[in-house]
Amino acid sequence: MMRVALDAMGGDRAPGETVAGAVAAARAYGVAVALVGRGEAIAAELAKHRTAGLSLPVVEAPEVIAMDEHAANAARRKPHSSIHLALRQVREGQAVGMVSAGNSGAVMAAALFVLGRVSGIERPAIGAVLPTVGGRTLLIDAGANADPKPGHLAQFGQMGAIYAERVLGVANPRVGLLSTGEEEGKGNELVLAARPLLAAAGLNFIGNIEGKDIPAGAADVVVTDGFTGNVALKLSEGVSSLLLGLLRTELRRRPLTKLLAAGLRPAFRRVGARLDYREVGGAPLLGVEGVTIIAHGRSDALAIQNAIRVAREAAVGGTLEALRALRPAGQRGIE
Repeated sequence: MMRVALDAMGGDRAPGETVAGAVAAARAYGVAVALVGRGEAIAAELAKHRTAGLSLPVVEAPEVIAMDEHAANAARRKPHSSIHLALRQVREGQAVGMVSAGNSGAVMAAALFVLGRVSGIERPAIGAVLPTVGGRTLLIDAGANADPKPGHLAQFGQMGAIYAERVLGVANPRVGLLSTGEEEGKGNELVLAARPLLAAAGLNFIGNIEGKDIPAGAADVVVTDGFTGNVALKLSEGVSSLLLGLLRTELRRRPLTKLLAAGLRPAFRRVGARLDYREVGGAPLLGVEGVTIIAHGRSDALAIQNAIRVAREAAVGGTLEALRALRPAGQRGIE
């Protein structure tokens, strides 16, 4: 049985929601979920669920990295944290991947320490899946590297294309570079220097795209630096919440619109699901030697369940093996 390691203590709503999500994932996907954390707290939550026939082993981890701790310092000071021990499950071959909704900076720092980088990859990057008019797109980097070099962006494009193909099911994914304009001469120094490296990286590179092109689905993979990517990600989440909130308010304003809303409720639910971060589950940290999925800090059981699904899909799709076989681009732009 395929096994995924879950940081059961990670996130604003742990361990209640993390354990509930693990139970749901084990039931829905037929996977074993190793619950890593404080055994007594995990056992108390497991007792609230029907777990007969499910594989939910508990791995004791005496330390927990809090959401507000300094990521790098905590990763060094707490080698027996639930994050570290979940990652060790992957390193030792006991799990095909790990999931954490905990301190994302600590997950990144610990992953580098415990798993290390894939050979040739200079900077691991976070890939965030965003909804588009026609489906989904992968934004990379979404927060791991605030000040990358041009060659790093070329590698982000390569890693993102592998994930889009292996996990999102996109054949020959279109890779775009986020800029202030579509024209070749638009953008800051980083964009201008990264563009020729991406064009020479063996990708289906379509050139520059603008922010408005992301929800339109102009590219399957959108490459940018981690600072810009994180801002774009949070803006996307905020706009989605705004739109859904405005629709609810306006449809409840008058009796006639309330009646119309009742008839349109199934359609609204489908739209809401497409915009719901919980349905995505989590973002892969690409470039480390093991499947690592970073879930949202406020993840509930549904988000955790889907993050475990994503870890399983990344393992089944051979994402790590494809990254290991990659000939990384842009070395000249990294130096």
